[in-house]
Amino acid sequence: MNTTHAQRVAEGIYQVRIPLPFALNSVNCYLLRDDDGWAIVDTGINWPRALDAWRAAFAELHITPANISRIILTHVHPDHYGLAGWWQVQAAAHGRTVHVYTSEREILQARLIWSDTERVHFGQWLVKHGMPEAMAQEVHDGMEDTRIMTKPAPSALQTLDTSQPLQIGVRRFRLYQVGGHSDGHLLLHDEDDQLMLCGDHVLMKITPNIGIWTQTDPNPLGKFITSLGWLRDLPLRLALPGHKILIHDWRGRIEELLAHHEERLKATLEAVYDGRHTPYEVSLALFDSSRFTPHEWRFALAEGLSHLDYLHYQGQLARDAERSAYYLM
Repeated sequence: MNTTHAQRVAEGIYQVRIPLPFALNSVNCYLLRDDDGWAIVDTGINWPRALDAWRAAFAELHITPANISRIILTHVHPDHYGLAGWWQVQAAAHGRTVHVYTSEREILQARLIWSDTERVHFGQWLVKHGMPEAMAQEVHDGMEDTRIMTKPAPSALQTLDTSQPLQIGVRRFRLYQVGGHSDGHLLLHDEDDQLMLCGDHVLMKITPNIGIWTQTDPNPLGKFITSLGWLRDLPLRLALPGHKILIHDWRGRIEELLAHHEERLKATLEAVYDGRHTPYEVSLALFDSSRFTPHEWRFALAEGLSHLDYLHYQGQLARDAERSAYYLM
């Protein structure tokens, strides 16, 4: 069954493309047939066009919020996490209690990023890494606008045990927790069907953002590259990503991503050699930023920082942590 808003991509799995208010203008969410309804994997962000898209998809599949069995988040970036609490409210209004599940590390991330009490001032952190104050304030304000679109927050996020298989309907998924795009990112691997729900860890057409943020574990790019090394060998016929098109050549796409970061690391070293030392200065060399929105600027700086950090851990750059500056060894 192919429909306008809910596209069947595998037996018992529908992809729902949810609009986003960003330059990356949609996120792929998934509905999986479950024993007692439908499981949602990733949710989109809370803004009117996203709600319209979800309502249309539910109408096409002839289901209601009472049919939601559970919500699973590959990670808690706003475009994947932002409607989890809203869906809980909708299900409760239909007499259904729905739990939201993710990795333990992502639960901590959600508290650090999206709570109203525990977050740091993001603009100050950007200035520390070289961004001009006026731009940093604009980026910070944009992040606050995004935070609003993650409300209501989901109640009591539940931990998925990655040592145990996850059964969703007839499918049995092996769970992998991988660092890189997000510290506790989950991959759901149906080994019998050679199918993977891969979130934002592997994408077609665009490269996953591998950045360092206020709360990120050290060396995310190193973790990402290491994970791609063993993921590459998995026998997959189909991967269902969080953005853009489906992945049919898993190994080939991973080879492309590894080559991309090898080239970007070379460009990062060249930028430092040319006298750029802060993450902001290096991001100017790595990206064509002339048309960046504040939302995109924060990703550029975070990715520049992750490449500098990786080269530091590889022993190729010295780091002055207090000034957030990097130098050739």
